[in-house]
Formats: sequence, structure tokens, C-alpha cells
Amino acid sequence: MADDVRLWMVERSYDTRNLITVVYATTDGDRYHRKELSATMLSRTDVTAAVELPRENLESVDDEQRRQRYATEATRMAETHAPDEAV
Repeated sequence: MADDVRLWMVERSYDTRNLITVVYATTDGDRYHRKELSATMLSRTDVTAAVELPRENLESVDDEQRRQRYATEATRMAETHAPDEAV
């Protein structure tokens, strides 16, 4: 869609409740989307290098250090992976 934005995976973490959190961000680091998956769901779903989501579903990154980190990692992912590549 015209209002969809491509985001690249910038972070993946695991917690004690067996949840996996995946964060996708824009290459400028300004916007992000956080997704939580159970370990069971992860075994049935590919986590791809990039996703496309409607702009209105994205959150703003308010912290400058986080924005820079997201921009660096999103750019690295965009340069080294195809958007639909499982990572």
C-alpha cells in the first residue's frame, strides 16, 4: 500500500516467560514496531529481515541513542539481507 513503510529487524530478545520480542525500525531510526511471539509461534512463523507496515501502526523513537542504534542496525540489515529473508 502507499502508506506502508519498510522496517528492518534491529533487535531480538527473549524473556523468562518464553516470549520473543522482535523490534523492526526504519533506516533513519525514527519509527519502530515491536512484536512479541511465543516460542511455539516462532517455530511456525518465519522472522524476516524486513516487514512492511502501515505508517499509523508505528511508534516514534524518542531517545536519541536508541534512534542512532536503530538507524545503524536497520541500515546494516538492509545492506546485507533481502527483505523476505528469514533471520
